[in-house]
Amino acid sequence: MAWLFLLLGLVAMVVAMKTTSMLLMVVCLLAALVLLVLWAYNWYASRVVSVSRDESLMLDPEELRRLREQAQARKLAGQAPPEPPAG
Repeated sequence: MAWLFLLLGLVAMVVAMKTTSMLLMVVCLLAALVLLVLWAYNWYASRVVSVSRDESLMLDPEELRRLREQAQARKLAGQAPPEPPAG
C-alpha cells in the first residue's frame, strides 16, 4: 500500500510539471505532497512494526517475581556447604 502512495505522488508531480493550468498545478503539487508524506509515514510504520518485539512474550510483574524467587532459591542451593565425605 505504501508503494501505491509513492507511485501516485510521483504521477501527481509529473502532471503538475506538464500542465499549463495554474490551478491544476497547485492541486497536483498539494496532492503530491500529501501522498509523499503518507508514503513516508507508512514506510516508517512498517519498519517499526518489523523490528518491534511480540507483546505476548513480555513478562508480567508476577511472573517476573516468581522467576526471581526461583533463581534465588537455585543460587542458595548451590552455595550450601558441601557435606563431609562419608568414611
